[in-house]
Amino acid sequence: MLFKSNRISVLLSGICALILSMGIARYSFTPMLPIMQAQLGVSESLAGWLAGWHYIGYIVGLFIVWLITDLRTKDFFYRYGLLVSVIATAFMAALEHSLIWYVSRFFAGITSATSFMLGTGLILNWLNHNGYKSELGLHFTGIGIGIMVSAIIVDMSGLDTWFNFNWRMQWIALALVGGSLMFPAMLLLPRPKEREMEMSRDKDIGIGSVIKVPPVRWLVLMQCAYFCAGFSNTINVTFTSLITELQPLDGLGAKMWLLVGIAATPAPLIWDRLARRIGRLNALSWAYVLNIMGNICLAMTNSVETTAIAAILFGITFMGIVSLTLSTIGHLYGFKATQVMARLTFFYCIAQILSPILAGTVAELSGSFTMPLFVVSIIMLLGLIFLLTARRYSPDQTASGSIRL
Repeated sequence: MLFKSNRISVLLSGICALILSMGIARYSFTPMLPIMQAQLGVSESLAGWLAGWHYIGYIVGLFIVWLITDLRTKDFFYRYGLLVSVIATAFMAALEHSLIWYVSRFFAGITSATSFMLGTGLILNWLNHNGYKSELGLHFTGIGIGIMVSAIIVDMSGLDTWFNFNWRMQWIALALVGGSLMFPAMLLLPRPKEREMEMSRDKDIGIGSVIKVPPVRWLVLMQCAYFCAGFSNTINVTFTSLITELQPLDGLGAKMWLLVGIAATPAPLIWDRLARRIGRLNALSWAYVLNIMGNICLAMTNSVETTAIAAILFGITFMGIVSLTLSTIGHLYGFKATQVMARLTFFYCIAQILSPILAGTVAELSGSFTMPLFVVSIIMLLGLIFLLTARRYSPDQTASGSIRL
């Protein structure tokens, strides 16, 4: 390192990594989908399968995360995963063939998982060993910023803009921006020290008191709730722009995706603050409620105003669900947090594979996304029930909200 690391520089490295691995390598597919459909005739079914292959790759990445326990090996996979994110994004422009796109989405999925999970774990490790709390709100703003970056690049570089890029050149532009972010993401995060442990089991990284490990039933309920959230996340992530374009709102798909990013960027900080007041699980429950409202709003809308409300609600809530769930795990599980995060995210990802494939197929047959969105709302309601039940078994009052902070 050429300079002494501090909290801001380390969190900035994580933000850059999330913009690259999540915002560009993963989420840029959403605003690019209507463009590829218009220029290449990509069907809703193919779009669903492309998203499905991405999440299959994500599961492979999670297995990699699950199996790695050595901190230096985690650091290795994290850094080289960022490079593969850039290559996978550029690979989308290689040929006009679904097989090439499947391969690109698959490897983008692997690197999204390794960069997200390993990067979060490495940053938690650094914060823990340098006397900082485990609040990751600022770190997770990188996802919202990444969504905005991908939306802006796509919206400003299309055929009807000054750049006049076709779909292939737009993917290349995304890869170039991602490549420029790779360097600060790597350079600003210190490599782990020789004897560093990922976390201290007997130290609460959030508050400083000893936390009892939750019972198995609590983890199972949280796992079920997070699994349900995966359905809602993916149908919105994959099809928000396309749903907008299929309504009488042609040309606003990328702008609605930009609105998702604007809402998602401050969301982790807002949810962190709310969690301090009412408890993590109470805040998480509210995120589920608002997410359900957003899905219903998107299913019933055909106006700019209601579609914008749905986009804002999704942006706020999906980041709240992710950041609150993972910070709760980090708070309670200490040095085992990364493995437990990977376990929850694995089942979340199973839902993410099923959701776009089923939703895309049903939408192609029915001509709209109304039915898939209503079904997802019911699934999220089931997830809320799991979450409310989990509160009974929480060993940590600050997580359940049974005491006022």
